[in-house]
Amino acid sequence: MLLAALGLLGMGAGPAAAADGDASWAVSTASNDMGSGRQNYSYTLEPGGQLKDGLVIVNHGATPLRLAVYAADGFTSKDGRLDLVTKDAKSTGVGAWVQTDRPDVTVPPGQTVKVPFTLDLPDAVAPGDYMGGIVTSPAQAGEADGADAGRRLGIRIRLRVGGELQPRLSVEDLQMRYSGTSNPFGKGDATVTYTIHNTGNAILTARQTVSVAGPFGRSDVRAGQIADSPQLLPGETWKVSVPVHGVAPVLRLTGTVTLLPLLTDASGSVAPLAAVKTTTHGWAVPWPLSVLVIVFIAVIVGVILLTRRNRVRRKLREDERVHEADEQAVHDQEAQAR
Repeated sequence: MLLAALGLLGMGAGPAAAADGDASWAVSTASNDMGSGRQNYSYTLEPGGQLKDGLVIVNHGATPLRLAVYAADGFTSKDGRLDLVTKDAKSTGVGAWVQTDRPDVTVPPGQTVKVPFTLDLPDAVAPGDYMGGIVTSPAQAGEADGADAGRRLGIRIRLRVGGELQPRLSVEDLQMRYSGTSNPFGKGDATVTYTIHNTGNAILTARQTVSVAGPFGRSDVRAGQIADSPQLLPGETWKVSVPVHGVAPVLRLTGTVTLLPLLTDASGSVAPLAAVKTTTHGWAVPWPLSVLVIVFIAVIVGVILLTRRNRVRRKLREDERVHEADEQAVHDQEAQAR
């Protein structure tokens, strides 16, 4: 289930009050020593550290609303949005380290309730970036009306644990496939597929460029503009398929993928890191032209063989005529002798 809260639907900034236009309640960050008017929760904490914060819930409905309140780990969904694991799934990161002061809350109609929570980090937690969130949902099936049934609203928590930050991206499973054209002298298309893997401990976005070139870097063709990858959590992967048009079939092709990792800090500023370049090779045989060449060679060979065979036949006929003439001469001499 995708979170309806805009603060959780994307890794970018979202509104402080996470709400769905059809939901009867909304959530927002509490105003306290941690800040006010925050769009989401963003913390930097050392291993073994602890902090306290709060979630504000407002009931826009006309009846009391009982909601479950819990924390959950985050992940990047297949459509590139941040989602949170469901309540029955096991969390091992933010969802395990954040505890609300109560598992559920009842909010009177038109009223607001604050739910405090505590983030308590283990001593041995590894440094790097972690993502999760605080989620609210109807406490039990049947306690919500049809519009709210199965709905979840929440706000994301981005946590950076102190220590050495090692942002890294890699390109894996890089492959290239060439599709030719029926035009013997035309150009075809190449498709480059690969997987972006966040092998470091920081949340990263990848800016991508893809090109295909012939031997010695000639006939270099670049793909059109490629959208940046979604922000990938440490350990996550993202599959990419890029078409490259107008590629000449020059037998041996080299496909190159270049990733520019983008690191976003707590203030929201983006810093580009060292680019990562990976190459692969593939064949681009100009089959229509090859067929024409083969046919042309076959015609030339056929003409040569036919000419040679005709020459042999003419030689055989000449030898037969000479042999017949010799036999006739011998016959005439024998007749004269008699």
